[in-house]
Amino acid sequence: MDCQRHLFDMPMDIAYLDCAFMGPLTGKVMAAGRGGLSRKARPWELCADDFFEDGLRIKALMVRLMNARAEDFALIPSVSYGMAVAAKNLSIEAGSEILVMAHQFPSNVYVWREKARASNAHVKTLSRHEGQSWTEVVLDAIGPQTSIVALANVHWIDGGMLDLVAIGQKARQHGAALVLDLTQSLGALPFDAAAVDADFTVVANYKWLLGPYGTGFLHVAERHHDGLPLEQCWQSRDGAENFAGLTDYHDRMAEGAARFDMGERSNFALLPAVEAALTQILDWGVENICAQIRAHTAALAQTAGELGLHGEDEPIRAPHYLSLRLPDTAPDDLQQRLRTQNVFVSRRGDRLRITPHVWVNEADIERFGAALKASL
Repeated sequence: MDCQRHLFDMPMDIAYLDCAFMGPLTGKVMAAGRGGLSRKARPWELCADDFFEDGLRIKALMVRLMNARAEDFALIPSVSYGMAVAAKNLSIEAGSEILVMAHQFPSNVYVWREKARASNAHVKTLSRHEGQSWTEVVLDAIGPQTSIVALANVHWIDGGMLDLVAIGQKARQHGAALVLDLTQSLGALPFDAAAVDADFTVVANYKWLLGPYGTGFLHVAERHHDGLPLEQCWQSRDGAENFAGLTDYHDRMAEGAARFDMGERSNFALLPAVEAALTQILDWGVENICAQIRAHTAALAQTAGELGLHGEDEPIRAPHYLSLRLPDTAPDDLQQRLRTQNVFVSRRGDRLRITPHVWVNEADIERFGAALKASL
């Protein structure tokens, strides 16, 4: 791919290497959001179909992105919402274990602590040592005592990548459910929902999918389609398209994962922006995006290595992530020092997290090297 910077409102003197924090919006996504918001300014032009058609279109795009089925998707506002749905619909035995990774993102931890307390089970936190992959750690931990394996595809701090196909196979062998948060990978790393066969998979749109905040998806395996939603949304009932019959109350839920859709899912401003963002990701192609970012992280790793900072190599780390170990002598305000030089990265504990995307050019990498050298 060529550099795609021209599609973003990104000044040439900005080196934005922090997509794992928040992905920027393209001009097309911004325009779609403005167009969507304008629909609410003229509500007399809206009809019943407008409450459903946007959602159907973006679920169809997710089919292509994840190798999944449209009926397996629900619209959600956040990772925590999707995890709450998963927790509500998974039963665990007393004394069993819920597996999570050390320093996992909180939205995929707190819900399992609560679930464990309510079920007299416990959360087992897994750690890895240098040079060890997260896949190895998780596979070793899954056993007859495991009830739920709650993971990410890529660890949000160290960038460690997991083989979810292998993990899913072992989880099913022991009757354990697999629950995933793909927020730090989907859109930059290929994912095959059919091959992984997770029970519940959650993703927020505002990072690697380059979409708006407050939107996301829940993918629900067919074996859980008869589950209970988190809330009683009118649109999650069978026949909700018939506005004249909404007060013919009944208990029949919508088919498939639509029963898990959030309330007010018909967000007239944000859903068109989501659609535009997903369309752009698919137009680029996730394989192409991944290859482009891999080249950037390799160049950034070489630049950092010349200054004595190193991270792990593939396949232990994901190709779109570079997480550098910081020495004890690194200044506490390193991230702020870099920001003053228009270099934007994240510091997470003793790691400097660097996550470029398709807008990055050679000048950004040179700026990063010069700013890092001046800031250490």
